[in-house]
Amino acid sequence: MDLHVPAGSAFGLIGPNGAGKTTFIKSVLGIVRPSAGAVRVLGGSPEDPAIRARIGYLPERLHLPGTWKAPAFLATVARLKGLKPDGGAHTRLLERVGLAEALERRIGGYSKGMRQRLGLAAALLGDPALLVLDEPTDGIDPMGRLEVRRILQEEVRRGVTLFLNSHLLAETERVCDRVAILADGRVLREGRLEDLAKAGARWRVRFAPGADPAALAAAGFTPSGGAGPEVRGGSAPVEARGAVGREEGVYAVEAADVTVLNAALDRARASGALLMELKREGADLEAVLLGAVGGPGVAA
Repeated sequence: MDLHVPAGSAFGLIGPNGAGKTTFIKSVLGIVRPSAGAVRVLGGSPEDPAIRARIGYLPERLHLPGTWKAPAFLATVARLKGLKPDGGAHTRLLERVGLAEALERRIGGYSKGMRQRLGLAAALLGDPALLVLDEPTDGIDPMGRLEVRRILQEEVRRGVTLFLNSHLLAETERVCDRVAILADGRVLREGRLEDLAKAGARWRVRFAPGADPAALAAAGFTPSGGAGPEVRGGSAPVEARGAVGREEGVYAVEAADVTVLNAALDRARASGALLMELKREGADLEAVLLGAVGGPGVAA
């Protein structure tokens, strides 16, 4: 497999269980050696100590010394990284990840989410150029995820390259601007998230109440959900197939380009319809993953 991760980007690796995501990360970090091929990261070998010193890593399974306290743990990690321990900087880093109230507690009494926060602090030591995070928000509550997301976004703005592996697709979608989908050790799709999620030439349009459905249909608009206008038969109205649950005033229109789109909107407005909302339809990351891997029932 071959991945291009631009410097300064937030890159997410997603795929089914057993796809090879964690194995790939361990290869990039030199934790495991490939049986064939070569691994290059930050322009060099992952086994080069100078390259490793520029990488911050949070593993999926984090083992921490339960009898230690967080400041002592960071001081030891700093020495292992060849950094001069700085108690003040370490305290500020622990406060940044939300552990200000737990500095004097032993790590053995930390919750799983607190352990993840400490692991993130250790990964941030030394201002790395590349952050490799394997399930960074595992066990962290929703408010904690907001804090972690803010920290990661701050690091990306600082110029750090973020490489994220997570089964939480919504978190990946919020943090990353590029993704790759991995299955059976192969990259199925890769690119900017907005490009992968595009649904093509379909637009979602909301008109103000009072718009004439027949006029909108003539202009090329169909009610949300793909249903056609109401069909009457017998003594009672019968909804067209697919119309159940559609939103009032919301329509879809197919337009190959903005010229075609504006022509359709002009026809709608000429009939008296008032435009309230216009949005290009796109798939969320879960739909993109299922579409690439092939069907429902796939665990990310």
